[in-house]
Amino acid sequence: MHKEIDFQFKRPEDSPGYLLGQLTQLWQRNQKKVLDPLNLTSTQFVLLAALGWLSKKSDAVTQIDIANQSNSDRMMVSKVLRTLQEKKFISRREHPTDTRAKVIQLTEAGANVLQEALAAIERSDIDFFSSLGDKLPVFNQKMAYLIKQNKEE
Repeated sequence: MHKEIDFQFKRPEDSPGYLLGQLTQLWQRNQKKVLDPLNLTSTQFVLLAALGWLSKKSDAVTQIDIANQSNSDRMMVSKVLRTLQEKKFISRREHPTDTRAKVIQLTEAGANVLQEALAAIERSDIDFFSSLGDKLPVFNQKMAYLIKQNKEE
């Protein structure tokens, strides 16, 4: 005889974690469809977007800056940046003041693919979340709140 498993939630649809997981998988599938033709993974796009955003404010963006901006693991960021460098989407040069750090910059090809990816991803997001209508701002606020409450410093 098997032990009865006791679930706190009566149905999977009552579990916020289950719902978030399902929604994330659907959203990631959408992202993949949009990014595959651009030869980018979702992670590569996130790091390029973080670099693009940070580059608007600084000429000396580092790997640590990108990891912090994207809320990503530093070792993973290092590996993905190497791949982006191999694709000629980014370049690395010596940091002017920190000998341990490299300055990461978008190349022209990287800026072009990022601009194309941003437009495609934004269209995809608008379509994906369109059924929320005027509830989208509240949905975004609640997601931002959960990120802030659960982010490890």
